[in-house]
Amino acid sequence: MGRFFEKLEFVRPKDILSGFVMLASLPYAAYLKRKRKDMWLICEDCNEARDNGYWLYQYIRKQHPEQDVVYAINPKSVDFPKVNALGEVIPYGGYKHWAYYLAASINISSQKGGKPNAAVCYLLEVYGILKNKRAFLQHGVIENDLPFLHYENTKMRLFICGAKKEYEFVRDTFGYPQDYVKYTGLARFDGLHDNQIKKNQILIMPTWRKWISIPSSISASLDDISSFTNTEYYQTWYKVLNDPDIQKWLEEADMEIVFFPHRNMQKFIDYFKSSHKRITIADWRKYDVQGLLKESAFLITDYSSIFNDFAYMRKPMIYYQFDEKKFRKAQYEKGYFSFEKDGFGPVCHTHEQLKEQLKSAIDARLENPEMYKKREELFFPLWDKNNCQRNYEEIKKIK
Repeated sequence: MGRFFEKLEFVRPKDILSGFVMLASLPYAAYLKRKRKDMWLICEDCNEARDNGYWLYQYIRKQHPEQDVVYAINPKSVDFPKVNALGEVIPYGGYKHWAYYLAASINISSQKGGKPNAAVCYLLEVYGILKNKRAFLQHGVIENDLPFLHYENTKMRLFICGAKKEYEFVRDTFGYPQDYVKYTGLARFDGLHDNQIKKNQILIMPTWRKWISIPSSISASLDDISSFTNTEYYQTWYKVLNDPDIQKWLEEADMEIVFFPHRNMQKFIDYFKSSHKRITIADWRKYDVQGLLKESAFLITDYSSIFNDFAYMRKPMIYYQFDEKKFRKAQYEKGYFSFEKDGFGPVCHTHEQLKEQLKSAIDARLENPEMYKKREELFFPLWDKNNCQRNYEEIKKIK
């Protein structure tokens, strides 16, 4: 019950309203369930079609058109047209989404919260009120212990993993019944082969900070959140983007930086500025995450799981973990993965360390050291274009 009361802190009036919408959708859901007995419902974040859910939906529509499958997304999303061109699409979060969610034989998402309303669905699913079948495609490879993804907090029927060590960790520690966790590779990995790389492009892509993006009772003890510009996160990355030495090195080596913060931090994007012509502040509505990962030659990140996509492509990187104690306390507990022993690039904790490693990388023309290449190969023994196929086959086995 402790988890239940912890969740109550984040319940909003819109969640309660959504519960009433769910009840109103029950007759339509019953009708759909009779008419479409094997309908699959796929989604990601409400505004996106660019992650594992989209890749799987695209695969099914092209390779298995006989499968009844629907995609949920906000009609106002910039990604709506491309997914709408593939097949049936419904509006995310409303009456129709609720009806399809309740009627679907399998609900599939790359997000744990990928459903009409995360709070209401948590209550229905975890407390056994609704016994539906759900497949979790994941948003990225897991390195940390994530209690919110343990079986007792999800009751998910299928948990997809993107790397072998990750699969072993989740299988052995997250509490899922036998054969619920599968190593298939992430669906989006199919798109990470045969890339056209811009050899002078450095991508900076840090993950989010929960205590800043979604303030709670613990936030004030970690950061000054009275203003975003007072946070350590903002001040640290602003300093990187406006460091005169880094800007000089970009000029001398004819290189560029693209700064793209996590989706949950994109609401703060306008606070970040750089007057230098070789540094771009990227808005998610104009830039595609996977496109940036594929075309960039080098990555600077912190704890973001997107470093796994970069490693899957056998490309070099630096980790800048300036707030590790805060991050471990308030966001993700450490798991099986040691960035120092298992990581795919050097780990930096200070601005000066970052500059030193970045200068070395620029001087080496962004080449990937052999030591990290070998680690990448061992971490991803599955390395092909059959990830969507394996995902699809495992979902078919659920029944």
